[in-house]
Amino acid sequence: MRSDDRRTQLERDLPGAAGRGEIVAVFQAQYSLATGAIVAAEALSRWIHPRFGLVEPAEFIPMAERLGLIGRIGDVMLRIGCQAARDWQATGHEIEVAVNVSILQLRTREILTTISGLLKDLSLSPRLLTLELTESTPLADVPEAADTLHDLSRLGVNISVDDFGSEYSSREQVIALPATELKIDQALVRESRGDNNEELARAVEFGKARGMRLVAEGIETPEQLERVRALECDRGQGYLLSRPTTKADLDGMLVSAAGMDTER
Repeated sequence: MRSDDRRTQLERDLPGAAGRGEIVAVFQAQYSLATGAIVAAEALSRWIHPRFGLVEPAEFIPMAERLGLIGRIGDVMLRIGCQAARDWQATGHEIEVAVNVSILQLRTREILTTISGLLKDLSLSPRLLTLELTESTPLADVPEAADTLHDLSRLGVNISVDDFGSEYSSREQVIALPATELKIDQALVRESRGDNNEELARAVEFGKARGMRLVAEGIETPEQLERVRALECDRGQGYLLSRPTTKADLDGMLVSAAGMDTER
């Protein structure tokens, strides 16, 4: 099939994808760099298309934003993420779940109502939910989003700035937001040349000075892991540590880790 035909078909099918249960989540674990324990997991969206199979978010999320559908998909991911956190909490695992939130979802108050409702319905502690700001659209283009973020912060959820050090994640923007966490852009984590090492150190120093939790993402080699550990980042995420997987597989990882702790 030609790429134009594929795109046309996807655009035709995306409006009903959430309602048909085709939007699903995989989870990538985040580890404490001090203890090695799984402390959080990022919920990552996938579209299981009836004809094309797995469609990656890089293909359908920009499409959803352009078509005004990101709120529907975002609501599905928030519910999946909150339910996963509730399930883990019920089995004795205090695992925070991070859910990506587009700036475009913050234009109205609907997301505030959605999240407060989920927390209440699921009896979920707000500290177990982290909202990761994805910035395909600069925050400056959606000024009302800042007010919504402040209200979400008052609920007690964590606010994370994703890809810090990239084009949109400026220091001025972070200062203006009620962010509690910085996710260091994987380009800084992976590149070991002098200039990038200095930029990585500056990013870590910036976050520490503001008492923010620091998550290094995109860790793929032991050398990268040692570099972010030496800089005293709080958490690590990446293929070296754990690939995105199903909730059932992550359940098993948590049980195995608990068993090893008991044996010690």
